[in-house]
Amino acid sequence: MSTSTPRRGRASGRREATRQRLFDAALSLIAEHGYDVTTVDEIAERAGVAKGTVYYNFGGKEELYTALLEWGVTRLAETLREAVPPPEEGVDERDSLIRVLRAGVVFIGTHEELARMLMAESWRTNRSWYATVHQLRTEAIGVITGQLEQLAGRGRLRPDLDTDLAGSALFGMVVTVALNWRNLQPERPVEDIHTTLAHMADGLIGPA
Repeated sequence: MSTSTPRRGRASGRREATRQRLFDAALSLIAEHGYDVTTVDEIAERAGVAKGTVYYNFGGKEELYTALLEWGVTRLAETLREAVPPPEEGVDERDSLIRVLRAGVVFIGTHEELARMLMAESWRTNRSWYATVHQLRTEAIGVITGQLEQLAGRGRLRPDLDTDLAGSALFGMVVTVALNWRNLQPERPVEDIHTTLAHMADGLIGPA
């Protein structure tokens, strides 16, 4: 009986574990010092691996950072999509939007370093990976925009409201409010945060 498949599986698992350690190390260092001053040597040391491991897995710091951004924003987008209730549940469009915003707050509160990095770095336009970041960023915001478009289709938004801009505004609000909560008001119950976001979203929504 061949053992090649289990061996490949173990090797793939080890590589993913190594990549995750490098992601975690890069996240913490970039959160502490910023992208420009963080070096490959520091990332390898923080991850507890040889410097060559970084180059083997990613080719260099910029490639690692691009993969890290893709991983982070993809996870965020998946979390937001998973919060959208299936049609058979019959959830009101307003409540569906609130669920998505709530999921964003929980995700950012759990992954603060990732959120800080995205806010600090991914909106810059002078990086070679900007196009990739923009595409992924739009994917995450697109979940919120999709909820707004459903509300618009039911005549529950102002007819002159730009859902793309409104989706971006709500996304920025979620990130900012979540970071403010975790860093400046951690004693506040998370339900306070969710209630406030719901009230702000309700400002865009008319009666059913």
